[in-house]
Amino acid sequence: MKSIKEINFAGKKVLLRVDFNVPMDDQKRITDDTRMRESMPTIEKLLADGAAVIIMAHFGRPKKGGFEPELTLEPVAKYLETLVGRPVRFTQQLLGSGVPEQMARDLKGGEVMLLENIRFYPGETKGDEELARQLADLGDCYINDAFGAAHREHSSTAVIARFFPQAKYFGFLMENEVRNLEKLMHDAPRPFTAIIGGSKVSSKIGILENLLDKVDNMIIIGGMRYTFTKALGGRIGNSICEDDKLDLARELMRRMDEKGVCYYLPVDSVIGDKFSNDANTQIVPSGEVPDGWESMDCGPDSCRAIHDIVLASKTILWNGPAGVFELATFAKGTHSIASSVAEACKQGCFAAVGGGDSVAAVKQMGIADQMSYVSTGGGAMLEYLEGKVLPGIKAIQD
Repeated sequence: MKSIKEINFAGKKVLLRVDFNVPMDDQKRITDDTRMRESMPTIEKLLADGAAVIIMAHFGRPKKGGFEPELTLEPVAKYLETLVGRPVRFTQQLLGSGVPEQMARDLKGGEVMLLENIRFYPGETKGDEELARQLADLGDCYINDAFGAAHREHSSTAVIARFFPQAKYFGFLMENEVRNLEKLMHDAPRPFTAIIGGSKVSSKIGILENLLDKVDNMIIIGGMRYTFTKALGGRIGNSICEDDKLDLARELMRRMDEKGVCYYLPVDSVIGDKFSNDANTQIVPSGEVPDGWESMDCGPDSCRAIHDIVLASKTILWNGPAGVFELATFAKGTHSIASSVAEACKQGCFAAVGGGDSVAAVKQMGIADQMSYVSTGGGAMLEYLEGKVLPGIKAIQD
């Protein structure tokens, strides 16, 4: 698969799928432009070549079918003008009206056009081939730079690629994601440590199972660890627990033992008497949480142990916070892990960070640029780590 840096797109009309599903306030002002900036290297490359760039993006979850004014991409188009430093052609008219089709025909090299919210078309999320054909008719080649939507077999993320058998590519963002995930899962330097958190074992079972043959150390944190602690006979008080997954937890530990994977459960916990920043707190052994109290974060002994494991690793995958990260009182464990991973990176470790709270932690601490790789796609990364084939990737690689 050729990288777009090896190709000159001069004179081409390029259909570019991006993830511009950005947060906005009540006044339709973009509050975090990270997703837009992440696709700028691809857009800038195409414009520098002299390509005409036709951008496809989704926003929110339209339900009615057809135009919905509250979910228009018009604010995104206006903001995009400030990023690209030139006008962005935009219409709220949809395909079939003739307006976007004519705009695409008239688009010249070095110009940018943004199509209206691609999810206004009911066929988009159904992978409708006719919609994909209509979109394909607008351009000469197709680039997918929307890793956050790569796990969806939608018209604009996967099906459209069929119409460009010799002219379909990854954008720089997608290329970086695929390269790093491939390294992580198939060519990771050892020892390889996975730090997996989240509220429920059931939400991470696919990842845990798929990593059993790949990692040397498995650190289990977050709410899901209490299911494992209870499965081992520990008292967890009011801590979150999936009682119907206790046997599963025991089976996973048995399989890790069998495969020689060293698994680690935090030995101490910061507990609170209520789910609040102003809760009364104390530190107790993880299997000795009294009734009426809830375990909310890893304790200091656990953080030190995790630090030592991380610093002895050559590869790290971190997905999921150590505790109730959204409450500052219980964010220390997550911050500690973030600092440890950053320190390991300085020593040459390859560290991949994915998942909303993990990414939020490294960004909040201002150390995201110290990580080897921070994934842009939550759901897409999770499915890749589970060993699933992502339609948006497969469509380009086929």
